[in-house]
Amino acid sequence: MNFLKKLCFWIDTTNEWVGRGVSWVTLGLVLVVFVDVVMRYIFNTSYVFTQELEWHLFAFIFLIGAGYTLLHEGHVRVDIFYQRLGFKGRAWINLIGVIVFLLPGCIMVIVTSWQFVYDAWKIMEGSPDPGGIPYRYLVKGTITVGFFLLCLQGISLGIHSLLQILGQEDLMEEKAS
Repeated sequence: MNFLKKLCFWIDTTNEWVGRGVSWVTLGLVLVVFVDVVMRYIFNTSYVFTQELEWHLFAFIFLIGAGYTLLHEGHVRVDIFYQRLGFKGRAWINLIGVIVFLLPGCIMVIVTSWQFVYDAWKIMEGSPDPGGIPYRYLVKGTITVGFFLLCLQGISLGIHSLLQILGQEDLMEEKAS
């Protein structure tokens, strides 16, 4: 059990640090959108590069930050039953959800995106639009990395849930980690 707790700590810490880094990219996105709006409405001009940078940054934030969001229970839940369950009932729902939905979904995206990402990196794919970002392969690489981080966090959530079911971890211990 100690190994599992250490593994969860390592995964949670990794996604915590990644999430904190991604939060700074969010500030960058706000600044880029602000500049784009000012350019569009005050100077009556817009650049393809700026518009593409907006969605590249958003994709990066969304994909790389998904594991962090799961760590902090920020994903949307349909909790008609979940909110009414006790501590162990919620742990069972989380464990089953991780095993049946989260891990298979993440693995499917990782496996199917691998060749797609590899091909983009191999040709150093850029924007097809004149004036666009020449580094599209970078944002495509975040697909595999983001789902890998989400998969890791799913493993941690599954282990935490299993430990809760077995009585090896309580809610206070989980929130402290």
